[in-house]
Amino acid sequence: MGTVGFIGGKFLPLHQGHVYAITQAACRCDELYVVLSHSPQRDRKLCQEAGIRELPYEVRLRWLSTLVKDMENVHVLAVEDQADSDEAYDWGDGAADIKRQIAKKIDLVFSSEAAYEPIFRRLYPDAEHVIIDAARSHVPISATQIRTEGVFRHWEHIPACVRPDFVKKVVIVGTESCGKSTLTRYLAKIYNTVFVEEYGRTMCEEIGGCETIMTKEYFPYIAYGHKMKEFEALRQANKLLFIDTEAIVTQFYSELYADQSFAVLDQMANEQEYDLWLFMEPDVAWVEDGLRVHGEERVRWANHEKLKQMIDDRNIAYVTIAGTYQERLTKAIQHVDELLRATSQQS
Repeated sequence: MGTVGFIGGKFLPLHQGHVYAITQAACRCDELYVVLSHSPQRDRKLCQEAGIRELPYEVRLRWLSTLVKDMENVHVLAVEDQADSDEAYDWGDGAADIKRQIAKKIDLVFSSEAAYEPIFRRLYPDAEHVIIDAARSHVPISATQIRTEGVFRHWEHIPACVRPDFVKKVVIVGTESCGKSTLTRYLAKIYNTVFVEEYGRTMCEEIGGCETIMTKEYFPYIAYGHKMKEFEALRQANKLLFIDTEAIVTQFYSELYADQSFAVLDQMANEQEYDLWLFMEPDVAWVEDGLRVHGEERVRWANHEKLKQMIDDRNIAYVTIAGTYQERLTKAIQHVDELLRATSQQS
């Protein structure tokens, strides 16, 4: 029988210091159990105090599972307690739960805290306490520091499997030829990140024409495809993800071209969440690209007002972007910078 060890924590959030400790521990035993200690009351309180959104244990369990999926000797466990603070945590009950779940003789207990030595000696008398990087010289960070100072200030210490849950999503909406695609691309370049292009345009290019030749069944597929592109892009995004169009705009085009609305598009619109909405006015010159058909000025503004009403009906807060292309870019940058500042000041 090989050696069994465990390393535990709240992983709120998981960071590269945790990753270093887990990988070091995995090399020192035949089986390593990574134990996620979670308490709804305590963890919610910690997030509220830091001004960050709540991170349920299921999210943190996913981070850990993704991290170790190719580490054959590492297993992830979740152990719940009812403490409402770190100070109220019952180490004895916690140890009993950990031993019960591992259900094997524990030979090694890993941590980065020398102060835990008397606790582990008492609770795990047959195990060796192995301290990894107590001075945090290899990875100079802690979860407390990240919660206090903000995730974006320590982005280099956030693992790739964790980053998508903190990326801020900026969606750009509007009707035909209002500069959405151009602004989306330019913002992504400026903030050194990726973007999601309008999937309806992608489908138009694939079938070789504008939306008028799309029959009604296309529009739910457009919305599904677009959401999948968002999901994929989140994994490559650098703090920000810029998105051209979403489900409400797809519903708008479905009504415009197919004279039909879809309940599934309304449901998608209800479920989607974006951190900043930029609503483009159609006050730039119409550009004919072979896919657009509503270039007459009166029609452009009528369509704009209809889309605006659809968004207003959902009580969505948005920023109106108008003017020259340079003015639009400047105003958009101002609002994106405000979003980043607000994010940094949340903790």
